[in-house]
Amino acid sequence: MPFKTIFGVPCVRVAGARCALLALAATATLVAAPAFANTDDLPDIGSPSDAILSQKLESQIGRQIYYSLVQSGTVITDPEVQEYIQNLGMRLVSHAGIDGQRFQFFVVDSPIINAFALPGGYVGIHTGLLLATRTESELAGVLAHEISHVTQRHISRAVFANQRASTISLAAMLGAILVGVATGADPGLIQGAIGAAQGISIEQQIGFTRSNEKEADRVGIGLLANAGFDPSGMPDFFETIGRSSATLSENKAPEFLLTHPLSSDRMAETRDRAKQYPKVEAVDSSGYSLARARVQLFTASRPEVAMEYFRAESTKPDKVGTLEVEYGIALAALELGEYEEANRRFSSLLQNNEEIVALHSGMGLSQVTLGEKEEALATFQHAMKLFPRNIPLTVRYAETLLRYDEAVEAHAVLLDLLNQVPPTLEQIRLIALAANAAGDTADAHQYMAEYHAMSGSLQPAIDQLQLALSTPGIDSVQRARFMARLKQFQEYLPDRQDEEKSGNERGN
Repeated sequence: MPFKTIFGVPCVRVAGARCALLALAATATLVAAPAFANTDDLPDIGSPSDAILSQKLESQIGRQIYYSLVQSGTVITDPEVQEYIQNLGMRLVSHAGIDGQRFQFFVVDSPIINAFALPGGYVGIHTGLLLATRTESELAGVLAHEISHVTQRHISRAVFANQRASTISLAAMLGAILVGVATGADPGLIQGAIGAAQGISIEQQIGFTRSNEKEADRVGIGLLANAGFDPSGMPDFFETIGRSSATLSENKAPEFLLTHPLSSDRMAETRDRAKQYPKVEAVDSSGYSLARARVQLFTASRPEVAMEYFRAESTKPDKVGTLEVEYGIALAALELGEYEEANRRFSSLLQNNEEIVALHSGMGLSQVTLGEKEEALATFQHAMKLFPRNIPLTVRYAETLLRYDEAVEAHAVLLDLLNQVPPTLEQIRLIALAANAAGDTADAHQYMAEYHAMSGSLQPAIDQLQLALSTPGIDSVQRARFMARLKQFQEYLPDRQDEEKSGNERGN
């Protein structure tokens, strides 16, 4: 399993086929796992499809597939990229007029040009698609389309259309299809997984999905326009992808066209619908440029390849001096050990763009690599005052504090963030490391318990809480907190007698 290091953080690349199997297994066996994200308050909108697949069950299925992807190393966990795609998605969701439905947006490390929506509001964008877009409105158009699949309950409607199959088997089938799409798994492997789940053909499922594409386009263009993006972003992207594959066979066409069948009529309809909205001169945000630069570096085979790309881009008339190119060169220089060059470029960028958080982090990291401890800490502390509780900045600051053996402060800043903002798995892992390094062993065990629980693994979570309770010197408040959480996890754990009964029934 090859590893790649980005700013000292190992990134694991896993074959798509293995990832599809992991997600299928997680979906099939853990579909009834407890909802740790408090999804009990999700409203029932009264659709007949809810009798087959409720919103709560959708959320549980989507969460298990998503965390299978995360744990396999397929999801980009870079905090800057994570924050950008989540903010972009939520900007669109805020205009969807829905209550109770949670959304999680993420980027998948795959060169395939595609995007997908999992059950329960989990929306993934491939790195290949992000880099294929020419404007932020094009990227937002794809997200708006996928959001509309969720808000229109297309997945539950697909299940309802095949209600002769059991809910669990259908959930497993959907997981296999969607994760296969997400990871570019071998079609034969996906077909075999579906056959094992229930025997419903992938062609039938995709055929049903095609009938929803126009509805997702129609609703998505409205979201796009209402959120302040150019509504032509969606048809622009469709036409860009269509032109790029015009001379290719179906087997070589971009995956987006295979999973989102695009006819000439559909392209014309989206273009006509976009024209019904006022023309918007949307300007790409700095976040879009920075995310593209970071993804370009992450997906390059070597930092040298990324540097060659950015330097070639810098010679193009329309790219000279742009934020994306200059930031990309600075990042690549940092990876290549050209620390003076990186520091000089980050300093220059920061002078004219002090409002961009990632530039402060880049400057601080370049000072760290140069051995300028005091300057680096001062840079981060100044940025923390300007942008309090910014997630990527706090993570980078905490990582720097840990590097300088200031674990107590790292634990404190991460705990402050944890108490204010719903954490990611990576944030929980980092605060566990910080607590352990600071000597707060019991708290470190509790954080790891939350890490496992958030991943859907209850027994390891219980084991960690029991270790926390056995840690010498814990006070009464900690003990009460650990006991309460332990009891909550144990209530969700299947009773051993029930498991034995279930096993006997399967054996018969």
